[in-house]
Amino acid sequence: MPAIIGPVQIVNVTGGVVQFGDALFVSPKAGTKTVGGSGGFNTGGVIITNNGLNATNVLDTNLIDQPIVGNN
Repeated sequence: MPAIIGPVQIVNVTGGVVQFGDALFVSPKAGTKTVGGSGGFNTGGVIITNNGLNATNVLDTNLIDQPIVGNN
């Protein structure tokens, strides 16, 4: 269903999708992969993490995780 949209100002979009109105497909234009271990991405004022021996498996056997070649 069509939508009527008033004045819009978008100052900055980083790594997101902005869509107005109808869309059949919304496809990503970039893809990244991040690997983090136990307690690696904690944020805050005071963080206390007690981790024993741990390991992060970074072996990726997938050749293509999300193809984005044809999404132009």
